Amino acid sequence: MSIFKILIIATNVTTYAGGDLETGLWLSELTHLYHEAKEKGYEVTFASPNGGNVPIDPESLKRFTLDKVSRKYWQNNSFRGLLSNSKSLAEVRNEKFDLVYLAGGHGTMYDFPDDTIMQSIIQNQYESGKMVAAICHGVGGLLNVKLSDGEYLIKNKRITGFNWFEESLANRKKEVPFNLEAGLKKRGSKYGKAFIPMTSHVVVDGNLITGQNPFSSKKMAKVVMKELTQIDSK
Repeated sequence: MSIFKILIIATNVTTYAGGDLETGLWLSELTHLYHEAKEKGYEVTFASPNGGNVPIDPESLKRFTLDKVSRKYWQNNSFRGLLSNSKSLAEVRNEKFDLVYLAGGHGTMYDFPDDTIMQSIIQNQYESGKMVAAICHGVGGLLNVKLSDGEYLIKNKRITGFNWFEESLANRKKEVPFNLEAGLKKRGSKYGKAFIPMTSHVVVDGNLITGQNPFSSKKMAKVVMKELTQIDSK
């Protein structure tokens, strides 16, 4: 069995631009994938644009959003230590990974889309036939990635991500810096979403996998692990 190397990228941003509300990583969007990977003995590296601390959105730690898996890891000091000491993207840009995974949380809307090192990592990963995956607002990290031919990576790709109506349900429409759903469509992607908002939805298009929202975290982890093994067997 292969020992896959996985890079999980999370945000460094702690507050919305308005400065009144805290944000950060949505915890479950990282923990479920991390759990599946560690159960299989895979190597996992945590990184962020600047390195160092990955803040956690306090909304994701509330009783009705903190699921069993996420609670287990949040109570683990060594896990929290990993989140406090993530590597910078500059440190890992020349490393080889079987999977690059963009975890979500509203913080990513500020430091993912225009990060040129992240764009380079994703371009190289995708064009080498390796897997790229992103969930919820983390999908915004794909917005400005261009391939060697100058086309946007997500053009004509079937993808999903946190939609504008879900932003209303989260009461964040007036806080976020842009409309992610509209941005993904503008890039020419074949954007799709679950019929019922805030329900699990995962889309696979070749070696690109996207998840719609936090409620997709568990399924996302399962699908990614399945696709990894299929790619390995080819």
